[in-house]
Amino acid sequence: MSDLTSYALIFLVVFLANTASSLTGFGGTILALPIVAMIIGLKVAVPVLVIQAWVLAVCIVSEARRHISWRDWAKIVIFVVIGLPVGILLADTVPENPLKVALGLFTLGVGAYGVVRPMPGADSRERLVGWKGRALTALLAVGGVVHGAFATGGPLIVIYGTRALRDKSVFRVTMSMTWLTLNTILLAQWLVRGALTGPQLRLAAMCIPFTLAGMALGTFAHYRVNEVVFRRAVYAVLMAAAVMLLVSALG
Repeated sequence: MSDLTSYALIFLVVFLANTASSLTGFGGTILALPIVAMIIGLKVAVPVLVIQAWVLAVCIVSEARRHISWRDWAKIVIFVVIGLPVGILLADTVPENPLKVALGLFTLGVGAYGVVRPMPGADSRERLVGWKGRALTALLAVGGVVHGAFATGGPLIVIYGTRALRDKSVFRVTMSMTWLTLNTILLAQWLVRGALTGPQLRLAAMCIPFTLAGMALGTFAHYRVNEVVFRRAVYAVLMAAAVMLLVSALG
């Protein structure tokens, strides 16, 4: 594959992945990573895509910040941050591929169930109490552990969001505020360690126009789809993310 073809494919994948992410509020990095990593390698691809996710989140939060559910954002961040150090410590001891397969199959099942089940009303916030509330809260902590170990805990966080946040715009921007927070922490760590290289930053800068184009198209679609179509799209993207996890684990 020529350099020109490689760049064109990366830009196309970034555009499509961030269109989906702008529509729903999640999924850009995990959708793009398997393909981009095949072209430029995992170590280069991860920072490039995290920077795109950060830029996209800044744009969405700036445009729709009035819809953020700060209570849910705080709960998500607190429990994910609790799990992050555990995941970082376990990163070298827990086998990556079997965990990704298990996570991918679980997420695929949740996504498939979400696509076929009846959709609740947009104004019906689910009462996350009792065993259901504890189980969904535990998903956040587990998501933090997985994210700390392999940077793939996002689907578990999204599963919580799909049950706690019924309005499509609240879901989208609250998820985006979550990614903005977590990716700011991640990027700050890389900057302090000097882990970001010149080639990574140059490619990230080249990808930003395609991220912004995806953001514009996804935002246009977001405000024009009804709640039922939006929820189906969320679960469809969740299923696609699960497939990408399985591809990266089994490929």
